[in-house]
Amino acid sequence: MDKLGLIAGAGSLPVEIAESCVDAGRSLYIVRLKGSDEALADYPGTEAGLGQLGKVLKGLKAAKVRSICMIGKVERPNIASMIPDAGGLRYWPGLIAAAMKGDDGLLREVSKIFEGQGFRVEGAQDVAGDLTLPSGALGSAEPREEHLADIEKALLVARELGRLDIGQGAVVTRGLVLAVEAQEGTDAMLRRCATLRPDIRGTAEAPAGVLAKAPKPTQDRRLDLPAIGVDTVLKAAHAGLAGIVGEAGGVLVANREQVIAEADALGLFIVGIDPQEP
Repeated sequence: MDKLGLIAGAGSLPVEIAESCVDAGRSLYIVRLKGSDEALADYPGTEAGLGQLGKVLKGLKAAKVRSICMIGKVERPNIASMIPDAGGLRYWPGLIAAAMKGDDGLLREVSKIFEGQGFRVEGAQDVAGDLTLPSGALGSAEPREEHLADIEKALLVARELGRLDIGQGAVVTRGLVLAVEAQEGTDAMLRRCATLRPDIRGTAEAPAGVLAKAPKPTQDRRLDLPAIGVDTVLKAAHAGLAGIVGEAGGVLVANREQVIAEADALGLFIVGIDPQEP
């Protein structure tokens, strides 16, 4: 297997992928971005800022990396105000132009730069195949008949948001769209839902509604798949939701066993919907 360069943002997914590579006997070089887990410092690699593209490329080549994977939370940078290092200066006009087209365009441009330097780009689901949401219920709880209309509408809204390159998630309760995800991210969206009046959302005593997450229809699935984790489950429950749904194979699940345990303890369902279904 090719040596993998892991471009690691915040969260547990980069750690899970690193551990998966070790288990598979695959060698690693990790570029640790701001906010990445401290556990990644135990692996060969380097720290780098978002403006240090030249440093990143030089380090990957020196380590004889052949493939890269970009994973983890990264705050959207203000590229226009950043000062690139000398090695990355040549790419900056293209990155600024791509950033004006939205997150999807920016990630495609970054991927294009790596591929232009001879690296193969792999998705997290390709590196560690058991990271995505499977079809059907993930834990013991399952949606009831009363939840089906909300599931259908929430997925419809999430997919439309993705088509417009706005976000990857939506919350629907009793047919009412409570929130859509934009630049603030899923956690902030769920916190907003928790502040809404109890008569238009679910409660801990009477949970209702769903969070739906879906990949953008036109995006490169090697880049920026939506993800859920333990925090998603806890915040969804705090917002009074009955469950979480996502496109099977198109949503990453961080800390899967903990996610299942928390969801089961809260009675919250997590379901993967086949992409061909409405």
